[in-house]
Amino acid sequence: MPEQIAVYDAAGRQTGAEDRATVYAEGLWHASAGVLVRSRDTERLYVHRRTDTKMVFAGMHDCLAGGVLAPGEDPAEAAIRELAEELGITLSPTDDKPLPLATASWDGEWQGRPMRCHLFAYELRHDGPVTHQPEEIADGWWWTDAELRSHLADPAWPFVPDTRVLIADLLR
Repeated sequence: MPEQIAVYDAAGRQTGAEDRATVYAEGLWHASAGVLVRSRDTERLYVHRRTDTKMVFAGMHDCLAGGVLAPGEDPAEAAIRELAEELGITLSPTDDKPLPLATASWDGEWQGRPMRCHLFAYELRHDGPVTHQPEEIADGWWWTDAELRSHLADPAWPFVPDTRVLIADLLR
């Protein structure tokens, strides 16, 4: 059965659900939640490369571990779920939770089709291990904000376009 994801309107209100492939093919508004993982000393952040088999933005780099919201799912809960799924960071009830960092809407294009997404970004301080989900994350590195800025200055460097709308709010 196709995976159902939440469908939103342009104003950011959830209006229903549709299968993921339809949302992407028709450019329907949807929502995603992502977590910027920073070291506890805030000197480094985690950047990763998506696998070449991802449905969207395959092989591109990102600094948010995240994904789309399921029908009725709260963005903060989705962020915690995606953190565990993609980077293997599972939070206990006593761990600090990701803090809201920024929100934005992206009305762009992917492979010649419209793509529209409401983005919810969070930040988590973490020095523990990172374990990639092999179907989603090909590789990852701890970088300074300056290292990420340097890569972003190269227009040929493949970085996910929806996170780009948040970069100014994410980097120090």
